[in-house]
Amino acid sequence: MRKRLSMLVSILLIALTLTACGGGSSIAEESFIEGSGAVTNINLEDRKAAPALSGMTLTGKTFIFNPGQVAVVNVWASWCSPCRAEIPTLIELAKQYPNVQFMGILTRDNPVNAEALARRLNIPYPTFIDDALLIGFKSTLPANAIPSTVLIDKNGNVAARISGEVTLTSLSKIIRKLEAE
Repeated sequence: MRKRLSMLVSILLIALTLTACGGGSSIAEESFIEGSGAVTNINLEDRKAAPALSGMTLTGKTFIFNPGQVAVVNVWASWCSPCRAEIPTLIELAKQYPNVQFMGILTRDNPVNAEALARRLNIPYPTFIDDALLIGFKSTLPANAIPSTVLIDKNGNVAARISGEVTLTSLSKIIRKLEAE
């Protein structure tokens, strides 16, 4: 009996040790939906106004987007692997297209962690820390995955969305199309 009890205790300790090594993911990590990179475009005549985009950024400054230029709005979180993977592409495109306003919206994340990542990667565009801004996209192209990237045309209307990680080619193609309108 004592041997059996000792074996049971050993098995329980091993099980507890193995579950403790699971990495301890957060609720946000478990509940996000990763996009496939699918692009959705809206015909010019069917576009609706984008929500007003203004508020506090990761750097502690207030930013207000004024329509009149093409804008790229990237929804991300520092814990999201595809989000981190696409940041160099977004930085490169922000440099290639200086007349396009790039912005981020942080979602389900700790601003301190995100700010540290943004500083380390030298992200040159503002990132809003209030993900309530996403509600404004509900009637057009909601950010239905993390990451999601929504493009706004020069008239301030939602024109396209990439659901999932952006690529240099896919995002450049949409930017050039919108700049030519």
